[in-house]
Amino acid sequence: MEKANSLSLQLRELVTQAVPLKVHEDSFSYKENLIGALLAIFGHLTISIALNLQKYSHIRLVSCKESKAYFKTKTWWCGLFLLCLGELGVFSAYAFAPLSLIVPLGAVSVIASAIIGVIFIREKWKPKDFLRRYVLSFVGCGLAIVGTYLLITFGPNSHEIMTGENITKHLVSWPFLLYMLLEIILFCLLLYFYKEKKANYIVVILLLVALLGSMTVITVKAVAGMIVVSIRGNVQLGYPIFYIMVVCMVATAAFQAAFLTQASQLYDASQIASVGYILSTVTAITAGATFYLDFIGEDVLHICMFALGCLVAFLGVFLITRNKRKSIFFEPYISMDAMPSMQNLHDNGTAVQPDLKTSFSYGALENNDSISEIYTPATLTVVQEEHASTGASAHSCQLMAHSKSE
Repeated sequence: MEKANSLSLQLRELVTQAVPLKVHEDSFSYKENLIGALLAIFGHLTISIALNLQKYSHIRLVSCKESKAYFKTKTWWCGLFLLCLGELGVFSAYAFAPLSLIVPLGAVSVIASAIIGVIFIREKWKPKDFLRRYVLSFVGCGLAIVGTYLLITFGPNSHEIMTGENITKHLVSWPFLLYMLLEIILFCLLLYFYKEKKANYIVVILLLVALLGSMTVITVKAVAGMIVVSIRGNVQLGYPIFYIMVVCMVATAAFQAAFLTQASQLYDASQIASVGYILSTVTAITAGATFYLDFIGEDVLHICMFALGCLVAFLGVFLITRNKRKSIFFEPYISMDAMPSMQNLHDNGTAVQPDLKTSFSYGALENNDSISEIYTPATLTVVQEEHASTGASAHSCQLMAHSKSE
């Protein structure tokens, strides 16, 4: 009887005892993904605000004769501080989340710049241009936000402690060595066509930037990860690979800046933003997949949804930047073929003269379409003399007679 009571008590304890919940292994990685994504979003938002603050400072001092007067304004220094803070946030994000997740979140910077440029800078627009320009920009912002949500939700969950041994192991792995070989060959070919063949196409220049950028993000993640591991107690700063990565990070970033400067001198900033974002994201995701093996163990559905998020973000950034107003550079000279009543002869002997009904302008002057009459310069009839011995007196008499007749 006592045994039966004891068994019944044990059964009651088992029934009333709370069943422990199974902790998923992916929960910790998802938390790190969320931390990294939030840091990246915060960093890109801060960078956008900082750049617009500095732009606002330059706009206010546009009429100032002193070339570096913005150094004396609090607005510009506040923008510089926020810029450093944003870059620090993006740098820290690489230590928590996979490389393939952080890089596409650069679309947040484009979204924020489009909104802040309208509200804070008060960029002017005409009512007739609103549907053509800003509606597409708002649609692009919506698509970029949807793409960002898909990237965060279906991003890769592969996490690895960034120790010197692990980074060295990835550095000598055959997938990365093959990727590096292909990237070096492609980079050399593009550089040859760009320098020797003068192929100054925007895709060529920005593809050079993207190839360098793929190495930059690899080294940034390695450096940031080793610093975080060192802060947690496992010091990694004694490994030579850490300093090799730092040197590669600085060198590739410097060459990126040089190529971007050359691209900005040839093409509009909106084109550089859209094409550069797409190419840099594709190459960076490819680099993360080969070096850090970001998509190992991911199912096909997550990979397809992640790719869909990238495509939606690409389309959103393209719509945001495609209607940006292009810069009109001042031409300090007057083109001869744009002058009224000035005929230029090409090699085929045909006269070229602009149509008087179309719009033309002289440098920065307004057009002269409202002028009712276009006065042609007086022509001077040249009378060829039969004998060269008549001298200068005969020539002067002919000119005087012609002027009297006029």
